[in-house]
Amino acid sequence: MARGAQPLTSPDLSHSLATRLVGDARTAGMSLAVAESLTGGAVSAALVGVVGASDVFRGGVVAYGGEVKHDVLGVAADLLAERGAVDPDVALAMAAGVRRLMHADVAVATTGVAGPGPHRGIPAGLVYIAVDGSTGIHVRALRLSGDRATVRSAAVESALRMMLSVVAPEEGVPPFGNRGRSGGVASSIGGTPG
Repeated sequence: MARGAQPLTSPDLSHSLATRLVGDARTAGMSLAVAESLTGGAVSAALVGVVGASDVFRGGVVAYGGEVKHDVLGVAADLLAERGAVDPDVALAMAAGVRRLMHADVAVATTGVAGPGPHRGIPAGLVYIAVDGSTGIHVRALRLSGDRATVRSAAVESALRMMLSVVAPEEGVPPFGNRGRSGGVASSIGGTPG
């Protein structure tokens, strides 16, 4: 890092990732959609913070409650009842649902527990992010540490990175950046072709 240079802060990094994503999606002629639970609209906000986002961003759904996940995104009620909202299959269904609802080329979904403590036995920092696009549908599990704001911010960055890895795979954007080396990413779950 150059002398006097400051590392990118989370808002700066999210904006930088969103700017690349919007530009790459425009170049590729792809449209984007978002379904958010734990991030509560922050991924959508990062995208619409970029000039020209309206060229590619179809829309988003903040599905914080289970009934919204079911009624709007089409997540199976029995899946939600059996496993709860923080589940890889729920994330996959949310991504597929918002992609279908918005008629988008690529969609991402976020669900998890931001903290500060566990929720219904699920530890704080457990996050699932799913992306549905031309490469199929994939989900990743993250185990993030930090306070509620830090977990949510890291989830936003990871969601943007996952979308970038689908929209512009040739750029080689790692889905989780440096957080994987610092313990932020504990595992990934293989996707199913879509």
